[in-house]
Amino acid sequence: MAQLMREALGESLRRARVEQSRTLRDVSTSAAVSLGYLSEVERGRKEASSELLAAICDALEVELSDVLREVSDTLAADVAVTTVSSRIADDTKIVIPAPKSPVLSAA
Repeated sequence: MAQLMREALGESLRRARVEQSRTLRDVSTSAAVSLGYLSEVERGRKEASSELLAAICDALEVELSDVLREVSDTLAADVAVTTVSSRIADDTKIVIPAPKSPVLSAA
């Protein structure tokens, strides 16, 4: 199943927060957003408004455009994988041959 935009957005925001070694409480206070709501956004369970996204990005000191670009890239990659996997029948087996062993020459 394709990933939802809110899930990809939450993952991107969480990644930015974790990379900065910041807590949910710290970012929620800086963004003036409840800790519970920020947690729900990061888990992809709530749709964030543009105003809320801007406040979270400001608190994280990341550009909203960079976050949206990352989300776009994630969703595009997800579509590419889904498209390829949908072309392969469920009963298709992919066989990868074992590497050939080196031929030993007789001395």
